[in-house]
Amino acid sequence: MTRADVCAVACAELFRGDGEILASPMGLLPSLGARLARLTFEPDLLISDGEALLLGADLSTVEGWLPYRKVFDVVAHGTRHVVMGANQLDRHGNQNISCIGDHARPTRQLLGFRGAPGNTVNHRTSYWVPRHSPRTFVPAVDVVSGVGYGRDGGRYHDVYRVVTDLAVLDFGADDHTMRLVSVHPGVDPDDIAAATGFPLDTSGAGTTRTPTEDEVRVLDTLDPKGLRQREVPS
Repeated sequence: MTRADVCAVACAELFRGDGEILASPMGLLPSLGARLARLTFEPDLLISDGEALLLGADLSTVEGWLPYRKVFDVVAHGTRHVVMGANQLDRHGNQNISCIGDHARPTRQLLGFRGAPGNTVNHRTSYWVPRHSPRTFVPAVDVVSGVGYGRDGGRYHDVYRVVTDLAVLDFGADDHTMRLVSVHPGVDPDDIAAATGFPLDTSGAGTTRTPTEDEVRVLDTLDPKGLRQREVPS
């Protein structure tokens, strides 16, 4: 078992209880997590290739046709779980993937807003951050791309959890600010607080569950080249 395996299982746990909804994981670890969930405890989870097809967890079995242009027509509000990345996240769950610095004169151009606003106001949204640091977890984002709490996100707004290489966090506090849910095995909560650029409630934190032997075997099948180990080195 490696830290990358723990992160993959934590990403899979994001989808626990989701049932028959469309999973939209972005990136290697979230995709492995969605496929692992589909093969173990969420067999009704729908997985898209991001273009036109609904696929089985092996990514080769075609189960349906859903072109990207139709996603927002046929996928009802609240029936999709998106897992995005973030260049910046604040304690309220506001996400920035647009630029660093003043939006009028940024010091660094990033992806742009992309689908982040629509994702966060229409569907459950979680985040994967492969490097937990104060550069990502900031007191205030430079630009709001994904809508967090404290803003009018609407009826279907649901920023759920954040998985990083160190921990799992959520917004379950009374004021919907970020709190520590669990630390990955071998990680000290104080190290996570030091790697976060705002005060973080660590009082109720547990330990992230480790993968079972069967889950590790599934991950090795899904990721035979071990690319997850490069993204999250042990």
